[in-house]
Amino acid sequence: MSDTIYALSSGALPSGVAVIRLSGPSVEQVLIHLCGAVPLPRNAALRRLTDPTTGDVLDEALVLFFKGPSSFTGEDVVELQCHGGRAVVARILEVLSGFDGLRPADAGEFTRRAFDRGRMDLTEVEGLSDLIAAETEAQRKQAFRQMGGELGRLYEGWRTQLIHMRAMIEADFDFADEEDIPGSVADQVWTEAEALAAEIGVHLDKSRSGERLRSGLQVVLMGAPNAGKSSLLNAIAGREVAIVTEEAGTTRDAIEVHLDLGGYPVTLVDTAGLRVTDGLVEQEGIRRARARGDAADLILWAMEPEGHAPDDISSGLSADVLETVPVWIVHTKADLETPPKRDSSGIKQEIPCSTVDTEGMDLLLAELSGFAHEMISVGEAPLATRQRHRHYLCECQSALRQGIAQDHLPGELRAEDLRRAADALGRITGRIDVEDLLDVIFRDFCVGK
Repeated sequence: MSDTIYALSSGALPSGVAVIRLSGPSVEQVLIHLCGAVPLPRNAALRRLTDPTTGDVLDEALVLFFKGPSSFTGEDVVELQCHGGRAVVARILEVLSGFDGLRPADAGEFTRRAFDRGRMDLTEVEGLSDLIAAETEAQRKQAFRQMGGELGRLYEGWRTQLIHMRAMIEADFDFADEEDIPGSVADQVWTEAEALAAEIGVHLDKSRSGERLRSGLQVVLMGAPNAGKSSLLNAIAGREVAIVTEEAGTTRDAIEVHLDLGGYPVTLVDTAGLRVTDGLVEQEGIRRARARGDAADLILWAMEPEGHAPDDISSGLSADVLETVPVWIVHTKADLETPPKRDSSGIKQEIPCSTVDTEGMDLLLAELSGFAHEMISVGEAPLATRQRHRHYLCECQSALRQGIAQDHLPGELRAEDLRRAADALGRITGRIDVEDLLDVIFRDFCVGK
């Protein structure tokens, strides 16, 4: 933390403008050597950058100085907005490497310093990471809300509430003889705890949409060999992704395509055709197909004109999957058959579709967009977006329920359950015991952020 770090923060070169960021205690000294003076904080200044050793002019750049702690990292920060040529950037970075106490930043180190100095909590850090990785409009909106601190404020509010509850219980048994301590305070606390446990439960249920939005809806194409799955994948993707031939069993492994449907992320997966076979490679492909079906949010079951939907589906999917995952029958060669009647076997719906029929494809895409909106739409409420959040929320809820249920125990022991619940929330935001998580969280950041 005593080093001053630097990195190219603006992405791939060449570019019109490149941004080189520095953060740390030596920033002002570096600026004096590079351009002769330190600009006023938060005022852009056009400066000529020179090599302090040789006097060579490196470039003309806009220089922005941010005085700590009022900066992204909480330290002194400078951004050099120079021309984005490879030679220009390489030379500036080479000159920076010659200063004592300066070193290249590790991946995510600017954000790590912001976290260490209390400028961001862990939910905001994760929101920033998700914002950088966002590929759809819905992902962008959710990540921006999380980066803005909405999720962290919700959890810190709950944690503050729990700390207050614990204080009331401790006051109850520490000062039971005092007249200004109401005798029913413990009962009120556990009524509040029960309401909070229920509120966390509702939050967990709603947050499944937030997790789906972050990771993408999983839509899996399944069916018999040569049923038109790969053709359908190519048609939806709008490009040749999978090999299509008249030979059955062409697809041996899962092929993924990432789509933006109505602003929602969808991963469409083509799988091996399901049939009895002696080929070891095809058997492995079928095993993987079934595994992807087990983890799907929606299964599109491709059918040929002569197929029998209920029999084929019940033999291809397990009973558990049929109970939990919606299955849509897609008549992939609808141009070769009469329009299907709606199935009455419990399957959600049948969709006539053909890769040579624009109307059928438009119908399928509209249905998929509607399904994605129904499953992923998160509204404006802050939602948990990661398994890490869910784990600690469940731990918090479990501690609360344990304390509520054990009303036969002394207040001191039940107060310990409140402490465990509050600590679980503190681990989500990073206030308590998260050192083992930090390397995992920050290693996925790009260098320069």
